[in-house]
Amino acid sequence: MITTDRAVFRAQVPGGRLLGLDVGTKTIGTAFCDAGWSFASPAVLIRRTKFQQDKTALVELMRGQSVVGLVIGLPINLDGSESPRSQSTRAFARNVEDLGPVLLWDERWSTQAVTRVLLEQDASRAKRAELVDKMAAAYILQGAIDALVAGSPAA
Repeated sequence: MITTDRAVFRAQVPGGRLLGLDVGTKTIGTAFCDAGWSFASPAVLIRRTKFQQDKTALVELMRGQSVVGLVIGLPINLDGSESPRSQSTRAFARNVEDLGPVLLWDERWSTQAVTRVLLEQDASRAKRAELVDKMAAAYILQGAIDALVAGSPAA
């Protein structure tokens, strides 16, 4: 199941650890959240190679983490329209859908927000390059779990 609707995702995945992904052309930033959907933490940066190797790396990351679903950042233009990158991300989601339910989450401001924080911390250009994608994955995942919790019946 792939959806952009948080209520549909929430019905399919009522709780448990999620894997957040910021899918780029050269790297995949990853993040995990706790089972209670309170906080997201950056994990590792996967350097992209062939898709099957990328997917194997994701499976190995998920192994032992009891991951019940994926949140993938969907790059949307500022005007809300989709671009070729959006379509590429949707294709990626279709190819990993067998790993668990997928929520596509608007990532419009993730990289800018994370870069701003790193600049405020006076991180070097090399350090920013190493951290930005996995921190963006955590930013995307945190936004999604905040919305999922806010939309829950218990909220």
